[in-house]
Amino acid sequence: MKVVIQRVKEARVEVNGKIVGQIQQGLLLLVGIEKGDREEDVVKVANKIGKMRIFEDSYGKMNLSIQDIQGKILSVSQFTLAANVAKGNRPSFDSAEQPSLAQPLFDRFNHEIRQMGIEVSTGVFAAMMDVILVNDGPVTFII
Repeated sequence: MKVVIQRVKEARVEVNGKIVGQIQQGLLLLVGIEKGDREEDVVKVANKIGKMRIFEDSYGKMNLSIQDIQGKILSVSQFTLAANVAKGNRPSFDSAEQPSLAQPLFDRFNHEIRQMGIEVSTGVFAAMMDVILVNDGPVTFII
């Protein structure tokens, strides 16, 4: 599992020109499910993200979590995070989990975040999406 975490001032996802998910201050998560990922993996990563102190406190230090600032999350499935670009010029996606197995894990990941009291919006699994965001910082992490 790979997750790109971007701190945002706002973000939205559009499918066919229609907004399907939108947040203000919070986190945009690009979530890649890989072969071999298990429920335990997505639960662990979800809990980690919910507790990461990556927002600034009144002293300008990254000391607050998404929960502390009452921010929201926009979670977007992105199988291309599983790409292997080591050989040749065309990425291989052999490491990406099959959609029928990846979607339940993606759904469980988002469920775990919601269980922490964090509002989660999503894109549309396996759809072509436009992701529009205003980075805050920019602050970006990869898990």
